[in-house]
Amino acid sequence: MTTRVKICGLTRTSDVAAAVNAGAAYLGFNFFPKSPRYVSLSDAAKLALAVPEGVAKVALSVDADDAFLDALTATVPLDMLQLHGRETPARVMDVKARYGLPVMKVVGIASADDLPELAAQAKVADQLLVDAKPSPGADRPGGNALTFDWKLIAGRRWPVPWMLAGGLTPDNVAEAITLTGAQQVDVASGVESAPGIKDAGLIRAFIKAAQ
Repeated sequence: MTTRVKICGLTRTSDVAAAVNAGAAYLGFNFFPKSPRYVSLSDAAKLALAVPEGVAKVALSVDADDAFLDALTATVPLDMLQLHGRETPARVMDVKARYGLPVMKVVGIASADDLPELAAQAKVADQLLVDAKPSPGADRPGGNALTFDWKLIAGRRWPVPWMLAGGLTPDNVAEAITLTGAQQVDVASGVESAPGIKDAGLIRAFIKAAQ
């Protein structure tokens, strides 16, 4: 099976085109203001209109309230919501019911103690994104170029599709896939020439290595 790749944190139409041309299955837009990959609703709407049919448009938010998600879904044409904060399973269910969009729930992993949260979220989310847990005191829940011990999830399966993230690069993604069995992977900083600025060559190299 071909590994499906998500290029996250797109900020420029040229980067959208590079990701699409390289074969990305998902494109992610980041609405967390503290991120260097943050985009406004109006800019994201323009970027989303450049995405062809068949490539999923994913909106990343962190502990967003209904008012923000109302504005987001009214402004940006989307295929999926990615919840990257401390959202509970109950909140995931609320978001799914309110917006009628698939929800990908992110769970940060640092040790085996974090694995039960994956099982709990798998009961309600449409997809899981297994990421590296941020360091204590970090001001961003992801996009920190951190990996985690992939052996923690080696051979594990959940009742919904899942995606591997966290410090992936063109140099380590093949090993990560081999160790975890991931059929989907997510990258942001690992294909950038500067924070928020994607590199077309790195995107091609990453997708080639993943597949």
